[in-house]
Parts: sequence; C-alpha cells; structure tokens
Amino acid sequence: MKLEEALKIISEVYYRLKPNCERIEVAGSIRRQKPEVKDIDIVLIPSDVVKLAQAVDSLGPHTINGAKIKRVSYKGTQIDIYYATPEIWATLLLIRTGSKENNIRLCSAAKRKGWKLCASGNGLFNEKGDKMAGDSEESIYKALGLKYQEPWERS
Repeated sequence: MKLEEALKIISEVYYRLKPNCERIEVAGSIRRQKPEVKDIDIVLIPSDVVKLAQAVDSLGPHTINGAKIKRVSYKGTQIDIYYATPEIWATLLLIRTGSKENNIRLCSAAKRKGWKLCASGNGLFNEKGDKMAGDSEESIYKALGLKYQEPWERS
C-alpha cells in the first residue's frame, strides 16, 4: 500500500492504543518514510495492560497472540504490535524500524567486535555479557563506531 494510505490506518490504530501506553511509536517502513508499505509495525510500553489488551482485541482478529508481539488484521492490513519495557525500548525500536539491510549491518559491526546486538531488544552486549549500549538508538551506533542514521536514512 502507499505510505499515505498506511498513515491513515496507523493514525486510527495509534489513537486507539495511545491512552493505554506509557510510550508508543510507529516503526518499520512508515518510520523510514518508504513510499510503499507492506505492513505496519508499532512498538509500545503499556501503562494499563488490561485496557491495552482490550483495545488491541478490538482492532481485529489475531494471527499471533504472544506476550511480546501481537499481530492483528485491521481493515485487511497486518499490524505487528511489539511490547517493550523502558529497558529495551530503544533497541527494540531500532530493530523494528529496520531496514533488514541496516539491521544486518549493525549486527555485523557488533559481531566484528565480538559483541551481540539482540533482536529481542535487550541491547548491545560484549563478549562478557556486559551491556554496552541500548539506552538510545544513538548509543548503539556510537558504541559500534558508526555514524548515527535517522530512520529515513536506514534503507
């Protein structure tokens, strides 16, 4: 679908979920401002778990209903909702923003250092298991020795 259509859909979903979230951000290709969007990704931190669950359930049928991700079909559009905590927020937002190629580049840079960038959003860890970065997207780029890229530059 075109970005403009995706933005209309996400605005409806965003405002239905937002009242029950401590934080909520659109990720994926919408955050990267791609002209074509396959699905919609949202990263959020719940503030009211029960009311958020009700709001998510009201969006449409679930195809995935896990503790960390819910996939719903809203008006025929796939929406992936990723549940974060404050500790994993930045890394999960970075990973779920993508692009796939950018995530591979970041993971490869980590691997060259003997480190690991966790796709789960837990952060960037050295070979001893010490957390090296993850409090912000910028901190991950910096720890890897890479210039920070805005989401629309991550293609």
